[in-house]
Amino acid sequence: MRWRILALLFFARVGLGFQFQTMTSVGDNVAAAFGLDYAEIGVLIGLFMLPGLFLALPAGFAGRYASDRFWAGLGLAALALGGLISGLAPEPAFIGLGRLVSGAGFLFSTLYFTKMIADWFDGREIATAMSILVMSWPFGIAMGQVGHAWLSEVYGWRLPFFVATIYCGLAALGVAAFYRAPREHAGAGQGRSWNLLPIEWGLVICAGAAWGLFNAGYVAYLSFGPKMLEAQGIEPVAAASLISVGSWLMILSGAACGQIADRFGRRDTIMVICMGAAVGALALLGVPGGGLWASLLFGLLGMAPAGVIMALAGQAVAPERRAFGMGIFFTLYYAIMAASPPVAGAIFDATGTANGSIVFGMTLFASVVPVVFAFRLIGARGQKSRAPTATSN
Repeated sequence: MRWRILALLFFARVGLGFQFQTMTSVGDNVAAAFGLDYAEIGVLIGLFMLPGLFLALPAGFAGRYASDRFWAGLGLAALALGGLISGLAPEPAFIGLGRLVSGAGFLFSTLYFTKMIADWFDGREIATAMSILVMSWPFGIAMGQVGHAWLSEVYGWRLPFFVATIYCGLAALGVAAFYRAPREHAGAGQGRSWNLLPIEWGLVICAGAAWGLFNAGYVAYLSFGPKMLEAQGIEPVAAASLISVGSWLMILSGAACGQIADRFGRRDTIMVICMGAAVGALALLGVPGGGLWASLLFGLLGMAPAGVIMALAGQAVAPERRAFGMGIFFTLYYAIMAASPPVAGAIFDATGTANGSIVFGMTLFASVVPVVFAFRLIGARGQKSRAPTATSN
């Protein structure tokens, strides 16, 4: 049953990446239509993540009042509504409003999707399950990189928002109709305790920071990788297609990486190798003719440990405090994700090239490793501090 639930949530969660990618894919057309610079486009991209700064903790508390299925379905419905608002926008402010509404939906749906999988796979192949769930995000983004770019070029910038709206609406109906909670977690009010232990605070802060840095680096790759290739004379749609290769590949490599981590461990070694590959892939984008090789390296290794990082959230907090712990986790994630696109866009405006923004992305990926090491250190110290008590008993 748990694998069928995972399949349902995977295809529903594809809508999150599909809706997020709309603004990145239509950014050039929106900039031309409204006379915006790329820092302003970066703000519109980043607005998608802004609600998480304010709603992550309330969303964690909300689990006591309604079921996970209700909140996840409501989040998908908000994603659909936000896309509709952006697609109908007469001016940039309304695009921003739509991004905020979609972002609120993204927060609720992604938080409760993560909790659903943590509940179903608690202690059983958690890294594999999280890897598969997380890969729905790049799957949706890869769909958008190709589909949204083509729709925008042929039919205008509004249609991608409408197409993503339809997908998210259908996903909301699917979750409402078919999701069932495991028996031990059925009903509202599960995981409602908010009194985290001191060690849990340290662990969940490290986990949220690692996840935010990792995804911010990915957004830098998505946003400025195509521009690096366009500067080498590659057509925009072809450049977007080349960059999307990495997103398609990571769907498979992420699941494989989760399996390796669950079976053999060596998670820290995996992180060092993969983050080194991510940095190398972004550097390779600047080499003429290296776009395809960069995308292959990025997809096969650079983004492979996504599920391993996401699994940290489930490992950081006990089940009875999981919903609130997820709120802390996503607050940090959203803080980093809301701030990073405007910074990358400002670097692009200041330099006139994508090189500086890509270096910024490389820095984000490199920063993941010490944060994950801090997570391990805090966890090891916590186990050591509990050992004497356990022995005395």
